[in-house]
Amino acid sequence: MTDEKTTPLYHTSADAFHCDFTKKLCIGHLGNDLLNASDMHSTERGFGMTYLWTQNKTWVLSRLAIELESIPKEHDKFYIETWVENAMKFFTKRNWAIVSEDNKTVYGYAKSIWAMIDTNTREPQDILAIHDGKIKDYLYPEKPCPIKDVSRVKTPEMSEYTTFKVLYGDLDVNCHLNSMRYIDHVMDTLPPDFFRSHQMRRIEIAYVAEGHWGDTVRIYHTAEDKTEADGEMHYFRLARHNDGEEETELARVMLLFKKE
Repeated sequence: MTDEKTTPLYHTSADAFHCDFTKKLCIGHLGNDLLNASDMHSTERGFGMTYLWTQNKTWVLSRLAIELESIPKEHDKFYIETWVENAMKFFTKRNWAIVSEDNKTVYGYAKSIWAMIDTNTREPQDILAIHDGKIKDYLYPEKPCPIKDVSRVKTPEMSEYTTFKVLYGDLDVNCHLNSMRYIDHVMDTLPPDFFRSHQMRRIEIAYVAEGHWGDTVRIYHTAEDKTEADGEMHYFRLARHNDGEEETELARVMLLFKKE
């Protein structure tokens, strides 16, 4: 059931050119679908990006967790439902459900924490000051999202890394490293054969700092020696490492894969 607290269902599909060589939707593209649904939901209720930009404010994603039972395959049609679970002065919690168009398959769920910042000072802003706290009218804490909460993502010590440079195609509307491109770059560190035998079960990201055009980013990576009962755990840490500058952590990532 949907009402004013949830989005009019965001219908989309696993388009062929958004799928990988296993004919499954790329996780980065699925993440963009989640963000598109969120933008539609918030814009229709008066606290979306279009309005915030007029106030020199914007949303930034602080933490994200996506947990999947299965991944949409090429040409699968599905919809995304999103709702705000809670809103505090500086943070808000948003959830999603990912469901096949015929309602027979629940692909998975996602949870997130967002902050609002001033686009000039980059300082946190009072979310409840927007339209006198109107966001409270759309809170839906009673709607279930049956996955573990997002975390700060603790990573072990890591020394092995690959690098990439932040370029035009990595940037979002705020001219920062796109939150979903973190996922793409992390996935790029794993070989194709791995994805032929493993499916992503859960991804968690804790965003720490913003990446900018021209940055050189190191992706540190390690896998746990032992395999969890429900899959194989991989950890990543992304850090800016420009010449002559002290290394700055950008994000921490945990990926849980299950063997198919």
